[in-house]
Amino acid sequence: DFELESIFEAVCALNTLQTNVSVLDQVQRERSELPELQLQAMRGFLHRTGLTVDKLDHLNIIHVTGTKGKGSTCAFTERILRDYGFRTGFYSSPHLVQVRERIRINGQPISKELFTKYFWEVFSQLDATKDSHGVNMPAYFRFLTILAFHVFLQERVDLAVIEVGIGGAYDCTNIIRKPWVCGISSLGIDHTSILGNTIEEIAWQKAGIFKPGVPVFTVKQLDRPMTVLQDRAKEIGCPLWVCPDLEQYESGAGPLSLGLAGQQQRCNASLALQLSKTWLQRYRQSGLAAPIVENRLVSQATAFKPSPIMVKGLEVTEWPGRTQTLRHGPVTYYLDGAHTTGSMQACVHWFSQEIQQEESSNSPVIRVLLFNTTGERDSAAMLKLLEPCQFDFAVFCPNITETITENNADQQNFNVSVENMLTRCLDNQISWQSLSGTETKQGSESELLIKGRLPLLAKTRTHTMVFPCILSALQWISQGRDAVLAAAGSPYLPVQPSVTAKAEPLREAAQVSVLVTGSLHLVGGVLKYLDPSLAS
Repeated sequence: DFELESIFEAVCALNTLQTNVSVLDQVQRERSELPELQLQAMRGFLHRTGLTVDKLDHLNIIHVTGTKGKGSTCAFTERILRDYGFRTGFYSSPHLVQVRERIRINGQPISKELFTKYFWEVFSQLDATKDSHGVNMPAYFRFLTILAFHVFLQERVDLAVIEVGIGGAYDCTNIIRKPWVCGISSLGIDHTSILGNTIEEIAWQKAGIFKPGVPVFTVKQLDRPMTVLQDRAKEIGCPLWVCPDLEQYESGAGPLSLGLAGQQQRCNASLALQLSKTWLQRYRQSGLAAPIVENRLVSQATAFKPSPIMVKGLEVTEWPGRTQTLRHGPVTYYLDGAHTTGSMQACVHWFSQEIQQEESSNSPVIRVLLFNTTGERDSAAMLKLLEPCQFDFAVFCPNITETITENNADQQNFNVSVENMLTRCLDNQISWQSLSGTETKQGSESELLIKGRLPLLAKTRTHTMVFPCILSALQWISQGRDAVLAAAGSPYLPVQPSVTAKAEPLREAAQVSVLVTGSLHLVGGVLKYLDPSLAS
């Protein structure tokens, strides 16, 4: 009977577990007051589906947290171990286009058939027991975490790479008791209402995934968070290792090549090498943990010569929506889900390097920013970092793929009202105008000479636009010049003649370069149209 239920119905049922915007504040207050009860509740939900935490020990888990780069680290690690011939499970968040992306086997999102089958198995068990336990259904992310564990056990994976959702200590993935190895990517400020306002508080939360005797690897951190990590490692009783620079590994064939672009990926790749090597060592010891060296606070992990499989794995890793480039005829899209000031600095560095190469030809290029943020993110701070990129157009839209969303269950978000989304877009437009001094002084058309920049086709000030959805923004930016977008067959959304007139430079330019950033949800909505294979 489970097979009869469509994937659409499953995702609609899943969406009923999203927290309505009106009660989100209350949930955040409860979470900060009684965080340890979160894990207790999670164990209860797991038990109701017929699983116990000790069964999770069979998944031979690699558990990874961090503020930025944890997903990329997981992607590198999973690819390396898959290429060794292991059957891998990989749980990550958020999804870009389809919710099935969060639960992968051998690098591929589980099929619609498998998702539907396992979804209704877990959902039905929880639904049938909710009255007797006096507890309702688990929230969206908790449910997906339980579903992932269920899938990985049923599908008999050799290992599971588990990316933490938010934080670490009280994240629902932290019901894991005996991972084989843990990793911490770069730490920074994010999710302050849940994790705390200082880098030390955030480091304490992230270090909550440490387990007695389980080795932990971290990228190099600033002194203050590193001290917290050391203290937590000593308190919990686990060895803590700091990863070397990627340049220190002997590849034997020049510098290691990475499938993911951007300088920041080099520390993620080093962390992935240490995690995969440590996992392989334990596997070869028949799953026995290595003996722990006592009284060692923190050690420098040794750079080694990566095996040919490791070298190739790093080179062919794919992780969409992070420093990703898509060329569609005259329109080139640069996609990066950066949503903290730290990751935005890395995004700007990557985009600037890419655009320099792109613009080395003599043909004029128009630069467009497509931007949105969610949650409590500091939009103004991120826009300030983007302002020196000299965009000709700054376009803002909410994370709504289309103004009509009946057939779009994967990308519905009930946690934010549409009114709030549009208000934020207008706020972002005002922030950009004040930063760049644009469209506030009427008629200020004085010539602007930018060092190393070709003559602009657009007016010298940045034009700013707000659109009601992602599709309308993309259609306006591409002006019918992107064959993939045109082939999608979506109805062209009407705009006012004055807005069409503004787009003349986009129609005339030899090249249009579009940076999409500020939110992974925005990037996912864009990819739905630009890479139809992700939505198939």
